[in-house]
Amino acid sequence: MSTIRKLNNNVNIVGTNVKKYRELQNLSQENLCREMQLLGVTMYIADIYEIENNKRLVKDFEAKAFSLVFKISLDDLYENTNKFFYQK
Repeated sequence: MSTIRKLNNNVNIVGTNVKKYRELQNLSQENLCREMQLLGVTMYIADIYEIENNKRLVKDFEAKAFSLVFKISLDDLYENTNKFFYQK
């Protein structure tokens, strides 16, 4: 059994932003799944819930698909995520 690597006890660092942009665009988790499917990325409502609640990893192609669905840059998707890293 493999363990999931975490960054300061976080499974992902973009979940909060996924939720923020989903809500800003008035998308339900179900509608976000449909939009992702149109891009060829299969996701379920449970996947979105787990990403938004820091219980599931986000794959690189999923991050890119989120940025395409939300019509934002990857930089926007990763905004305010430096707080997850130890700062010198």
